[in-house]
Amino acid sequence: MHHTTREGRFAAALMEAADTLTETFDTGDYLRRLADRCVELLAAWAAGIVLIDGGEAVALGGSTSGGREEAALELLAAQRNGGPCLESYGSGQPVPPVSIGEAHAAARWPEFTEQALRHGVVATFAVPVRRRDTLFGALNVFVPKLPDCASDSWRSELVVAQALADAAGLGLENNRAYARSRSLAGQLQEALSSRVRIEQAKGMLAERWQVGTDEAFVALRGHARRRRMPLDRVARAVIEGGLVDRL
Repeated sequence: MHHTTREGRFAAALMEAADTLTETFDTGDYLRRLADRCVELLAAWAAGIVLIDGGEAVALGGSTSGGREEAALELLAAQRNGGPCLESYGSGQPVPPVSIGEAHAAARWPEFTEQALRHGVVATFAVPVRRRDTLFGALNVFVPKLPDCASDSWRSELVVAQALADAAGLGLENNRAYARSRSLAGQLQEALSSRVRIEQAKGMLAERWQVGTDEAFVALRGHARRRRMPLDRVARAVIEGGLVDRL
């Protein structure tokens, strides 16, 4: 399905950003696609997203449009000591368009602005990636000219970027919840399977030794403790036929 209008592309981008309930979710691919959609919708030079956890960047994603992915990643990495991403993440608020030249002259984000000037970036702005009170990181947009902040046009760009970032926040939160539920389901299934194996091993020992299942379980548990082995591992060995006569 093709979306030819900007509104159509915007709607598709929001849906894509929120669609993360999949076993094949890959954070790097997800961030790159989001950065690419940002470039398409805002006609930006490049864009990048940084995810932050515990005060450290844990994932970076740069737009691939125009072959500038490496440059976008360099601009994100140059913000480890300060930059629009860290500022937006720290405040939970957007950083309005900033002239790179003016920021560099004022010694604001020295490492970042030096890298940005080297790449010919004229201006930048950033918005937080968040979901309610949870901050995941920030989306940084690099533009070829400084918007006219006296007009309202740049505000619409911020609104679009923030909407994409908010959709990403929703998508990331949903993916975390999905991963937690799958992990819990796996743990519960394994616990159930372990219990079934232990019951099966008890039955096999009771039948082989002609004793009650309680006595068989005491022997099973005693062997596990003496060998410092998990009870489930001993049960597996019994089922596979290796421990029936040697407990």
